[in-house]
Amino acid sequence: MWETRSVQINVRLPRDMAAHAEEVQRNDPEFLSRVILYGLTRRSIYRHLRGQEAVPATSEEAPSPPLS
Repeated sequence: MWETRSVQINVRLPRDMAAHAEEVQRNDPEFLSRVILYGLTRRSIYRHLRGQEAVPATSEEAPSPPLS
């Protein structure tokens, strides 16, 4: 699969959500890691696709100029 490494992430959450995240981290730390990986993967794909929209169309894809 991928080569991985540990990172420290600090986030500011509402108190109730922070308590829930801490509970999940204690009970199933692998789940929280997968959730974060999923979110970051989606963001990366979204950014990649948005970048593709900015690429100009090739001459084959460009519409033909109107005929006079």
